[in-house]
Amino acid sequence: MEEFVHSAHAIGNNVHHIEWCTKYRYEMFGKAEHRNDLKEIICVVAQRHGIEIIESGIMPDHVHLVVRLKPAMSQSEAVRLLKGASAYEMFRKHPNYRKRYPRGHLWSCGNFKDSVGRVQQSVIERYVRDDNNLAGNPAL
Repeated sequence: MEEFVHSAHAIGNNVHHIEWCTKYRYEMFGKAEHRNDLKEIICVVAQRHGIEIIESGIMPDHVHLVVRLKPAMSQSEAVRLLKGASAYEMFRKHPNYRKRYPRGHLWSCGNFKDSVGRVQQSVIERYVRDDNNLAGNPAL
């Protein structure tokens, strides 16, 4: 029962695999400094909104996360919060990003979202972890 999230009137396992890409698939996170900044920002934003990051992977042009959401939070709301705040903070921290994205749109419009069942969760976590390790990036 420890994997279930409890709230006042709900209980459940709200785990999702989400992914989103940089606009035009530009490789903005090739430098370790930029990956580390993005990881830190995503962790702060997730904690602020009650999103638990189970596994993560920052690739040069996209982000993978396995997250546990509060029972009432939708996948779309979580992605909106994470993408919006991370773009805002990355532009503040790295003003040179404005040269590549003068209109302030770091992320593409699209994203990938999939719910993860308890049986499948370890497989998805391993995929995100191994994909990240193959790219030479440390996990969050």
